[in-house]
Amino acid sequence: MRLVIADTSPIRYLVQIGHIDLLRRLFETVSIPIEVARELGDPSAPLTVQEWIESPPTWLHVLEAVDNDDPSLAALDPGERAAISLGIALKADLILIDERKGRAAALNMGLETTGTLGILDLAARRKLIDLRSAVERLKQTNFRYRREIVEGLLAQHGNG
Repeated sequence: MRLVIADTSPIRYLVQIGHIDLLRRLFETVSIPIEVARELGDPSAPLTVQEWIESPPTWLHVLEAVDNDDPSLAALDPGERAAISLGIALKADLILIDERKGRAAALNMGLETTGTLGILDLAARRKLIDLRSAVERLKQTNFRYRREIVEGLLAQHGNG
């Protein structure tokens, strides 16, 4: 079993598009630091996300964050910092994170990363979802993406 740590955005968007259960199906369990749980429950988060984190599923483990004063993490938001710090401390196999700066920082610290699109790609490869419909739902949120990446993924799966 892989040790997977998630930042806020992949969970947020998977909840919003109705595919949060993919995390359990792909990874069995996922851990998040308390900071990420707070961000998911923040009043500025979509109501569906707030409601989801109020009674999280048993496969989601909320863990105490680990302090890391590495200056390369200073520019990141609290959830990203906490997820990367927890990933380093626990020697995580994978960090789920979307933001470019956060992904770059995690990669620089030797952590493997993927984001929301990577999760959807993996799920489509395992025939768990229809990628085109998942991407269409994702486009209805405020998820930011590069069009060429999405078009490339759809083409790989015969949805181009």
